[in-house]
Amino acid sequence: MGLFSFLKDAGARLFNKKDDAPETPATPNADVEAQLRQQKVMLLRGSLNDLGLEVKDLSLDLIDEKVTVYGEVDSQANREKVVLALGNVHGISTVDDRMSVVTPAPEAKFHTVKKGDTLSGISKEYYGSWKHYPAIFEANKPMLTDPDKIYPGQVLRIPPMEDQA
Repeated sequence: MGLFSFLKDAGARLFNKKDDAPETPATPNADVEAQLRQQKVMLLRGSLNDLGLEVKDLSLDLIDEKVTVYGEVDSQANREKVVLALGNVHGISTVDDRMSVVTPAPEAKFHTVKKGDTLSGISKEYYGSWKHYPAIFEANKPMLTDPDKIYPGQVLRIPPMEDQA
């Protein structure tokens, strides 16, 4: 799929929590930076696991605010969910998707939530009717647990209309 941009200051706070951040020396060295990067990669892997998003031969590379994901997923929908789960993390600004898909399908559109957005309003914008908001909610599970709990900066999957029949 390629490169996807996210708002680095929006999303789940898996890392960069002041309370959880290990003490770093005034002049960080390569070993400390490598350890911190490895901890962040493990937190990202754990987040995917907690969401039940399976990636065969998963590999994550993290450089600064960019995560590159490799592996194989069973469907286009799961591919997109993995990208969103990684990108909707505070501190991540770019996801480079290098995954392959067993069963290819048309790609969904992505929507960045703005202040005042609702799933029904987003549904009207993309599908012409507010009535398809449950499809957007379903397309973003397990990242979304409640249709009323979206936030500015969050990126959502908007599946193709033919998936809404």
